[in-house]
Amino acid sequence: MSKPPLLSFLPFERFRSPPPVVAVVRLHGLIGGMGALRQGLSLAGMAAVLNRAFRMRGVKAVALAINSPGGSPVQSALIAGRIRSLADEEGVPVIAFAEDVAASGGYWLATAADEIYADASSVIGSIGVIAGSFGFPDLLKRIGVERRVRTAGAFKAALDPFREEKPEEVAHLETFLEDVHETFREQVRKRRGGKLSGDEEMLFSGRWWSGRQALSLGLIDGLGDLRSTMRQRYGDEVKLRVVGGGGMWWRRWFGRTGQLAPLGESWADQALAALEERSLWARYGL
Repeated sequence: MSKPPLLSFLPFERFRSPPPVVAVVRLHGLIGGMGALRQGLSLAGMAAVLNRAFRMRGVKAVALAINSPGGSPVQSALIAGRIRSLADEEGVPVIAFAEDVAASGGYWLATAADEIYADASSVIGSIGVIAGSFGFPDLLKRIGVERRVRTAGAFKAALDPFREEKPEEVAHLETFLEDVHETFREQVRKRRGGKLSGDEEMLFSGRWWSGRQALSLGLIDGLGDLRSTMRQRYGDEVKLRVVGGGGMWWRRWFGRTGQLAPLGESWADQALAALEERSLWARYGL
């Protein structure tokens, strides 16, 4: 009697193709430095995470889970640029998913994706640039304090909060903001191109919209959450692998650098940074 083939005794499942894998990168919080104890999103902090995501074995796509009210335009551009560079190098598609907010720099990050999805009630847009401060030109006089500042360079102390604004300094700031705004507009035009259906003056005015409104304006490609959309696209067995996050307790407490506050950075500085972050979220009712 001949022996049955050895393969007939082995489970069929062992020969099935491995399930598709989607790497998930979380881009949450304010973009840019916030102080040593509270680190915002930056290329320095995200570079290793992005490298692991795009080079994960068997990865079919990289999903960006975005929840950010914005922040530094420089870090927004650097992170978005690295995402596109890795996507082109590795030939991996990128899909962005807005959670509560993908506004200002948060939307800049989303434009790095090939497709953008959001919840119907997500906050999308705010394609603009802002610079804010306070003015206390009479405060020191009232409390009897003389401020002494010496500079080399006519604009070195421009927009000093303890003196009256000068028209030429305000004009210089406005020119700077307009230039940065144009860089933001170029990014949106390049990445969204013919998908945009609204008037540019309105789209780039700094307004923000709900996910449903953003879809009608071409700012996003569809409504949906990360898990459901990825299951529809890659099947129910798709594996969503979150890259980054966690880490040693001291890194979570002191920030990605693991460093204590540098000399000259007080708890007051940290409190002001926290207030700035809170004000950005509050703009969108969060």
